[in-house]
Amino acid sequence: MKKKIFIFLFDGFSDWEISFLTPELNKSEKFDLVFFSKNGGVVSSMGGLQINTVNSLSELIIDDLDLLILPGGTAWEKGENEEISQFTKDIFEIGKPIAAICAATAYLGQLGLLDDVKHTSNDLNYLKGVAPKYNGEKNYLSSLAVTDQNMITANGIAPIEFAKEIFKKMELYNDIDLEKWFQLFKNGIWSE
Repeated sequence: MKKKIFIFLFDGFSDWEISFLTPELNKSEKFDLVFFSKNGGVVSSMGGLQINTVNSLSELIIDDLDLLILPGGTAWEKGENEEISQFTKDIFEIGKPIAAICAATAYLGQLGLLDDVKHTSNDLNYLKGVAPKYNGEKNYLSSLAVTDQNMITANGIAPIEFAKEIFKKMELYNDIDLEKWFQLFKNGIWSE
């Protein structure tokens, strides 16, 4: 049975932050990508890409999920995605993995989900400024991407590192092939 990866899309999501991971996961026989939005239907990325999300939040079954991916976008900073808060908290409570990049990390900080796990974001001061309820400073790492327990977080300038951490968590590739993929996309180094 394929593992289901739920990817939340919303108007203004940062399309480049998931652009390295979705093709690799989509071409794998191991996964089904489930793109969803609050209400289903068409959303527009920050780059103007129109996507019909077919699935709405209310249609999702939490037990079907193997990973939740939250791309960044200014909507998080404006508090525009509150509809998925309970869903996200429920996923965290049952111990299923959540991956967030850029402003989506501030959203997780605001929910208190970063308080007890090692994590990163765009910057510690950014995180504290955008998420006033954030209390995880003792676990903040100044890194491009961090995985701890079932939480994957990444800086907004690290979509390749974000993808690598997701691939590792979901066991998409073995260690050798994962490093080959990373070197190709990060450094332009091709090895056989």
